[in-house]
Amino acid sequence: MLVDSHCHLVGSYTAQDGIATVLDRARRAGVTGCVVVGTDLDDCRQVLDLVHRHDDLQACLGVHPHEASRWDPAAAAELEALCRDPDVRLVGETGLDWHYDLSPRDMQETVFRAHIRLARRLGKPVVVHTREAPGETLRILREEDAGQVGGIIHCFSEDRPFAAQALDLGFHLSFSGIVTFRNAGAIREVAAWAPADRILVETDSPFLAPVPHRGKPNEPAHVVHVAAQVAALRHLTPAQVGDLTTRNLEALCGWPSCS
Repeated sequence: MLVDSHCHLVGSYTAQDGIATVLDRARRAGVTGCVVVGTDLDDCRQVLDLVHRHDDLQACLGVHPHEASRWDPAAAAELEALCRDPDVRLVGETGLDWHYDLSPRDMQETVFRAHIRLARRLGKPVVVHTREAPGETLRILREEDAGQVGGIIHCFSEDRPFAAQALDLGFHLSFSGIVTFRNAGAIREVAAWAPADRILVETDSPFLAPVPHRGKPNEPAHVVHVAAQVAALRHLTPAQVGDLTTRNLEALCGWPSCS
């Protein structure tokens, strides 16, 4: 068992050779499921349509911090309606991106808080994007009592002190292809150290392809390389990491069934 806990497959992220081909490659590589993420309302509609047609896909729907400036009451209402679908297992990705600052920071915070409150209303975990805003991210998670539902620090790219605080708040840490990069020593340290029941693996496709595919478009099949790196760091086999991370995802959001 091996699940890609975070990938983008629709809208502008769709691979040139098509979603069906990408999913077929993933299945042939041993990937048994994928959490497909929507980053704006149009994406979210497409993601939900896609997962309704595939038993091995589930949805995570939200408005990315890059898109926060487009948030309004109508967007909030539509997102909530979409997230009530049982095939939507998580809310997000949401958070703060103070590297690109494509939306005003105050709007990013407003939308982040709205997502956490939505996740709490629905009883679904929240998926967090954080870049160059570690203290602010943790502060908002605490202030909004995000630990009530827990969630995922996706594409983990912080350090061990941040990880410890996120774990204390009830969050899982999801490792992407970055863990294979030569200069990612701090992330590898966390991947080796984090509690076994709180780690996940992802691709964040089509971004951040792991070694040996770095510099090329990423896709869910490549999560096998992330799992292999995490396995090496933890002195496990890739199969053990696949089983472990799949069970962790099930414990977090009830999917996939591992019984």
